[in-house]
Amino acid sequence: MAKPKRRYVCQACGSLSHRWQGQCPDCAEWNTLVEDAPATVFAQKHDLSSGGRGIEFVSLDKPGALPVRQTTGLAEFDRALGGGLVPGSAILMGGDPGIGKSTLLLQAAAAIARTGKACVYVSGEEATGQVRMRAGRLGLADAPVRLAAATSVRDILTTLGQGDPPAMLVIDSIQTMHSDTIEGAPGTVSQVRGCAFELIRYAKENGVALVLVGHVTKDGSIAGPRVLEHMVDVVMSFEGERSHQYRILRALKNRFGAVDEIGVFSMAGEGLEEVANPSLLFLSGRQEQLAGSAVFPAMEGTRPVLVEIQALIVRLQSGATPRRAVVGWDNGRMAMLLAVLEARCGLNFSSAEVYLNVAGGYRLSDPAADLAVAAALVSALADKPLPARSVWLGEVSLAGEIRPVAHAPLRLREAAKLGFERGFGPRDVDHAAAKLEYREVGQLPILVDRVMGGS
Repeated sequence: MAKPKRRYVCQACGSLSHRWQGQCPDCAEWNTLVEDAPATVFAQKHDLSSGGRGIEFVSLDKPGALPVRQTTGLAEFDRALGGGLVPGSAILMGGDPGIGKSTLLLQAAAAIARTGKACVYVSGEEATGQVRMRAGRLGLADAPVRLAAATSVRDILTTLGQGDPPAMLVIDSIQTMHSDTIEGAPGTVSQVRGCAFELIRYAKENGVALVLVGHVTKDGSIAGPRVLEHMVDVVMSFEGERSHQYRILRALKNRFGAVDEIGVFSMAGEGLEEVANPSLLFLSGRQEQLAGSAVFPAMEGTRPVLVEIQALIVRLQSGATPRRAVVGWDNGRMAMLLAVLEARCGLNFSSAEVYLNVAGGYRLSDPAADLAVAAALVSALADKPLPARSVWLGEVSLAGEIRPVAHAPLRLREAAKLGFERGFGPRDVDHAAAKLEYREVGQLPILVDRVMGGS
């Protein structure tokens, strides 16, 4: 047998190197290369075409009962999952520290346990007493959840194998787990990959809904090897600002439902509360129409959410360098929109500071928000408020054209349901079912004329 070669794995990006270096050549992080367990190299080739166990093939239309989803008792959680937990599925949930991941999963486990289903919650970061204190504060102390504090995957799987498999298994978190068959400290690439593989295999073989809590890096991505996201069925992100009360549970990958579906929660003294109508939350406190304010109907999965976009223009003295500040939207897209307004509409933003904010700490990535942002900027520049109780939607091209967007009728219906009376957007939009006054804006100069003219 040939001598095994040394290899070093970057703990930040997972790249492989055959010699140690102070800086990773791929991600440029320092002191992240750690020696991994050597792979066994055989000098002779082995024939794998015989000696194995035969597998059974089935047809796609094979008769039989399909897995039935298990509701968690939290409608917003079920919505983000696509309808509930699927038996045998593996879910990876990431989020910033202290955002409420453990609180949400403890509430879901308690709700399922109260229906008579067995739920196991394994914490690798807290002692059982600490979890029980949180359960008491949330009013969940009487829920029959099986709680344990452990970090050894062998001990966890051995204990679970001694009885009936639970309906839900929560591992908080996967970075704290370790396996004695793998070299390396907990949290390394090999340990995270190996522990996740063993836990997922147990879940698949026994029909257990497995939820893995994952740490995140400073840029918000899930820590550890990227292969972990490929191994699981669902990847979820729990987002929110600590200064705001709302939390958003977003599905980034879902083999059993729609991607980009969200569930909205509000952090209260007794845990996370569901928000059935997020639009009312993000539009709360908005009383009178002011200059620089526009309402945009965003789409999150299959749910329209109305948010307020605020703009402020401050004129500077000659010679000063203007500032551009954006919160909740793409900075590069605003720069492009300002260039289009100057080139196609003759407006001057070069001698003014521009501030843009999405109210409530909400983050937008929808290109359909271009028209609403442009309306807010023009309104702030002219110091004239937009038409009362109106919504704006449409994508702006470099030629100044307003292009169609997806799900426009659904967005307008949600706006009409919340009492909005006017809608401004691209041409050829089916707005009959929305029951509001719709005005087409084909070119960006038309928007400028409407705002400047006050119509």
